[in-house]
Amino acid sequence: MSDPQASAASTAATAASPTKWYHRVGPGLIIACVVIGPGSITTSSQVGATHGFALMWVVLVAVVFMMAFMQMGARLGSVSNQSPLDILTEKIGRPLAVLIGIGTFFISAAFQFGNNLGVDAAVKELSRDVLSPESRESILPYLDYSIVAFNALAIAFLLAFKNLYHALERLMMCFVGLMLISFALNLGFALANQAPPPAADLAEAAKAPLLDFSLLGLVGTTFVITAAFYQTYLVQQKGWTREDVAAGLLDARVGSVLMALITLMIMCTAAAVLRGQPLKNYTEVASQLAPLFGAWGRPLFCTGLFAAAYSSFLVNSMIGGFILADGLGLGSRPDQPATRAMTVTVLVIGMGVALLVIKLGFDPVPAVVAAQAVTVLAAPLTAWALIWLTNRQDIMGQDTNKPLTNLLAWTGFVLLLAMAAYTAFAKVLPKISNWLEATP
Repeated sequence: MSDPQASAASTAATAASPTKWYHRVGPGLIIACVVIGPGSITTSSQVGATHGFALMWVVLVAVVFMMAFMQMGARLGSVSNQSPLDILTEKIGRPLAVLIGIGTFFISAAFQFGNNLGVDAAVKELSRDVLSPESRESILPYLDYSIVAFNALAIAFLLAFKNLYHALERLMMCFVGLMLISFALNLGFALANQAPPPAADLAEAAKAPLLDFSLLGLVGTTFVITAAFYQTYLVQQKGWTREDVAAGLLDARVGSVLMALITLMIMCTAAAVLRGQPLKNYTEVASQLAPLFGAWGRPLFCTGLFAAAYSSFLVNSMIGGFILADGLGLGSRPDQPATRAMTVTVLVIGMGVALLVIKLGFDPVPAVVAAQAVTVLAAPLTAWALIWLTNRQDIMGQDTNKPLTNLLAWTGFVLLLAMAAYTAFAKVLPKISNWLEATP
């Protein structure tokens, strides 16, 4: 039998290799992929079309908070041999771990529903450019089932690779590159078609209120606390140890910068050429770009949308599955059956709800409201858990949070509480009140 300590040392040595740059990154790139999904693309496009370049600062602020929590997750994963929820169970008790696991599972399932619709929209929009109208009309009913094929591919991916993390990291690197190229070319077309008016937008930004709850949607699609929490698991899967803390911090910064760069490119594209146009979803964004950018506009945007949707599609399901399995005490590693089984469950739930909406016109609002209600509790609780864990000297040793990190972390926690309150009072409670009033 092989020596486990020797194997771990070999893995850590490989991860810390100074000659290969890609050994210093990975988890942060994967988190960037899950954050840049259909929801982020839609929201940033809507904000750019409505406010122009004025609210770019909101993205930068959200990324700063996301980076702080990602760095905490990277340090925790590097210095600890236990999973986060195993530590919480040991220090506080299993109920808290179960609560975080269940909350994260429902959040991921809700996101997965949106990711399925994103893949469906990208496939149908691309079909406009590769098929004749007659051919597209004849196969359109079958395109509704494209998400079944993508879910099958995702499940095959999860089950096929023994070293799941290694395969995921390489795939996400490709998706990040695809998104960067697609959205950068879109922005190039936008700036070539119409010069941006930054002075007017900056003047508008000066008049905007600093606390506008309508901006929380833009913050929420970038500052995704469950993804930052999952950074801990990815770092451990990569094999980083205490000696690799510096690499983990660098990786978190790289991932955060990529989030900001891609989000800002999408927002600036909408600000430059779609200003004043109402955009309800990513399909309308693609349709509006088609006449402006010519034959390449929609395919480029849809290629980026597909990469964003499918990368988020894969990783988001793993976040829900792995953290729930960990919370229930069933394991947290990719080679354990429970983690993959829970991940497949997230995929199936997201696909099932999306198919009901697409084929039967099913009203998804009750499911979305339920997920929002869970988010109100789960997101701040997850943030608190990560802050608490990374401030414990008996867990982190000399790598506990520094004062600046704690300042950003607690400010981010307050921001999450504000988003939770906004969700509760502006979205969840009104819906519940409407249902109660409609009940005879």
